[in-house]
Amino acid sequence: MQLAPTQVLSVTPAFAKGLAVLDDPQEWGAFSRALEGRNGMWESSVVIEGMHCAACSLTVEDALLQIPGVVSAQVSSASHRAKVVWVQSQVLPSVWLAAVAAAGYRALPANDIFASEHRRVETRQALWRWLVAGLCMMQVMMYAYPAYIAQPGDLTAEMERLLRWASWVLTLPVMLFSSGPFFKAALRDLSRGRISMDLPVALGIAITFAVSSVGTFTPEGIFGREVYFDSLTMFVFFLLTGRWLELRLRDRTAGALEALMNRLPDSVERKLADGSFVRVAARRITVGDVVRVHPGETFPADGLITVGTTSVDEALMTGESRPIARAAGMPVLCGSHNLSGTVIVRVDCVGTSTRFAQIVALMDSAASSKPHSAQIADRLAKPFLVGVLVAAALACAWWWERDPGHALMVAVAVLIVTCPCALSLATPAAMLASAGAMAKTGVLVRRLQALETLAGVTTVVFDKTGTLTSDAMVLGQTTALGGLSAGDVLQMAQALAQHSLHPVSRALVQARSPHGAAADPSWSCATATELPGQGVQGEVVCSGPGGAMLQLRLGSAAFCGVPASAVLPSQVFLADAQGWVATFDLEECLRPQAAGAVTMLQAQGLAVHMLSGDSVLAATDVARRAGIVQVRGACSPQDKLEFLKALQASGQVVAMVGDGLNDGPVLAGADVSIAFGKAVPLAQARADFVILGDDLTLVAGTVLRAQRTLRVVRQNLWWAVAYNAACVPLAVAGYLPAWLAGLGMAASSLLVVLNAMRLAWPEPLEAPA
Repeated sequence: MQLAPTQVLSVTPAFAKGLAVLDDPQEWGAFSRALEGRNGMWESSVVIEGMHCAACSLTVEDALLQIPGVVSAQVSSASHRAKVVWVQSQVLPSVWLAAVAAAGYRALPANDIFASEHRRVETRQALWRWLVAGLCMMQVMMYAYPAYIAQPGDLTAEMERLLRWASWVLTLPVMLFSSGPFFKAALRDLSRGRISMDLPVALGIAITFAVSSVGTFTPEGIFGREVYFDSLTMFVFFLLTGRWLELRLRDRTAGALEALMNRLPDSVERKLADGSFVRVAARRITVGDVVRVHPGETFPADGLITVGTTSVDEALMTGESRPIARAAGMPVLCGSHNLSGTVIVRVDCVGTSTRFAQIVALMDSAASSKPHSAQIADRLAKPFLVGVLVAAALACAWWWERDPGHALMVAVAVLIVTCPCALSLATPAAMLASAGAMAKTGVLVRRLQALETLAGVTTVVFDKTGTLTSDAMVLGQTTALGGLSAGDVLQMAQALAQHSLHPVSRALVQARSPHGAAADPSWSCATATELPGQGVQGEVVCSGPGGAMLQLRLGSAAFCGVPASAVLPSQVFLADAQGWVATFDLEECLRPQAAGAVTMLQAQGLAVHMLSGDSVLAATDVARRAGIVQVRGACSPQDKLEFLKALQASGQVVAMVGDGLNDGPVLAGADVSIAFGKAVPLAQARADFVILGDDLTLVAGTVLRAQRTLRVVRQNLWWAVAYNAACVPLAVAGYLPAWLAGLGMAASSLLVVLNAMRLAWPEPLEAPA
């Protein structure tokens, strides 16, 4: 395959050779997934290193989109993750990864085994730069202190010059080592004709050092009146403090998502033909392989236990918080943790078809997506930076005639204080922290933008079947005719029902006798015939005295010869050769938390509706038990969609809660949608949020968290705007020294991230009494 773009990418041969390993299709499954219905198109997730601002994310996006065969690229400056859609017949991963490298950044597969090591190295380097800057700053401040307190004549010219030279020498490590990332990024961007947030910072540092150096070498010159080594080392220290803390906090916010996504083992023990086990890369196992999983390890694929017993943690996959016992012949899920015993597992499902892979795809979509407000901030970043440079130049020109040295320091203060880091972090930091906390409670976020919408919801609409109710039905009342007891007719029905897998048959089989306890069955049925859409019939024999034998039918009214006028939608009937024998009233099983969830939502001032395709009578009964007043039954999918549009037309912001299976159109039509993960393949879910498990109170909790997230986002944005509005005039007027500008910039970014960190911990939600 000829891929011309490789010829123009400026990467070293050794680096290109390393990237070529990722062109092996067997490696793609580790960081990519094939898009269904789009032949030959893949979606890859990568981590971008070297980004420090919103302008950086736009630069990476532009570099990727210039490669033929790359269909789309979305890069998040908060999580440092990118989602790239590409066509395998036109481009290979090494090509677009090299494009990122040529733009001055480094891209790694999102689950690369070395990615965490790269982050640790980055954190250690940032810490060393911070320590060097701090040590030098303290020494420079010590040498600068005499000049601040000395009275005229206290310091000789030689002593003042010696102190300046000592300060200059101690500032060199700060310039050459601690400030290295600022200069490297600025030079990279200038060489490519770009502007990033590192450029104003690097300019400010370089100007301050140059002015102070000239003042040190030629004290009688125009810049010799004062040097600013103390200010320089101080604001570099403050900037590095803010950047290092942001790095650590980012690992605890966006890292919460990443930790869940990267929970699969790097390697696993696979059984060989001779019966021995050898450790291989987990991505190399295939369907049919036999693997051994020890306690404390994670299952690398879906499979069946063949030897051993254990307990497993399936909280992420199913929402079940308690350990689940698993023995030979029982299934285990990829991504679940083996807690207690060593087991042998036969692999049945690998790669993107596992439930874990589908969950990861949803979480990765959230990590690499950009909320609307963050997109606006990103688009404004570059014009804002240009404005910063212009403002600094104008401020310098204004002050130049009065004092050239002071003019340059005013320009430095403007360059430093106006850096829009806090503005670009305000929205994504809060939303990523919230999404990570929600994932720990069993709620997956597909689109961060949906958090903004959910916070403003006024109406919640529930689907009935599979959402408010479970898939199972339960037996309510049993009515026996012809002198038979309720217990006898139930046992007759159970004898027939055990030959059918229909939900109604399952409900009858699992029902207990009218007296509460399961009685010994006195009726049995050896064979039965099931007629689809009608019922089941067969010969039922009594094991008691007399050994009666009856031909019975269990099913619909028409099948059992019951008059239509006596039929309710939720009834099933039993009949013999002479006619109608018994009636069984079935009820849908309301989820245990349904009524509590509805009460919570209503307590938040939200209107709650229920829509159902079942009869009006059945829908009304379920709504009554759930505490919902506004209900509509006998709705087709089109009826549900039209009802939703009518609510939206009246000014309501609507959240739809469904099972995701037959609710596709109405979920897509709602302002924001929530689906239960157990009810539908996650890859096909159209919902903005997916709730794992059956806890409906998480719906109310998700609304509350969205509202809290939006409050934090607004607080962050107001702080970022207020900070710039207050500090920029002070810097232009010359009242804000460079060191204080550096402190202000670092503190503003840090405050935004710390405020977002309040969302990083799950909050328990108490159900109403």
